[in-house]
Amino acid sequence: MENAEFEQLVNQYYEALYRFALSLTRSEAASCDLTQQTFYLWAAKGHQLRDRTKAKSWLFTTLHREFLGSKRRETRFPHHEMKEVDHELPTVLPTVVNDLDGSTVMESLLLVDELYRAPLMLFYLEDFSYQEIAEQLEIPIGTVMSRLNRGKAQLRQLVAGASQSKSEKIISLNDTRKEAKSRG
Repeated sequence: MENAEFEQLVNQYYEALYRFALSLTRSEAASCDLTQQTFYLWAAKGHQLRDRTKAKSWLFTTLHREFLGSKRRETRFPHHEMKEVDHELPTVLPTVVNDLDGSTVMESLLLVDELYRAPLMLFYLEDFSYQEIAEQLEIPIGTVMSRLNRGKAQLRQLVAGASQSKSEKIISLNDTRKEAKSRG
């Protein structure tokens, strides 16, 4: 589509689309965003419309669908201001998070099956290549790749479980501190 044709379409329908969006959203900012998104989609997909006389219908239908999609997203993922939910968030120092991450991975690595632990340690801790690991362990490269893949999967599960457990302990500790502060 040529720029002149696009500009003509915008000039012809922008106001009507904006008013429609405003009636749906009841917010000027959201209406502007919705109208802009509609014209963005037209710029990206409008060329697929064979009958140009149906452009108006396409634009209004697209705007309505975008509005409904945004409402579904808002319902599934509600937005909260930090000030409103700050009291619900745990207080965790950055040093605790850094220590937690490193120690959690190392502890979890020690729990990985021995068959997979050796290739993982050589790869991640010693920076060995697949070839070097194969030579060191006297196994084919394909086996190294397979063991690394299975070891990573096992490590991910262990880290996820350990992180969840430690996070729960930290939250519990923070709740205890908050309760003590509120009493005294």
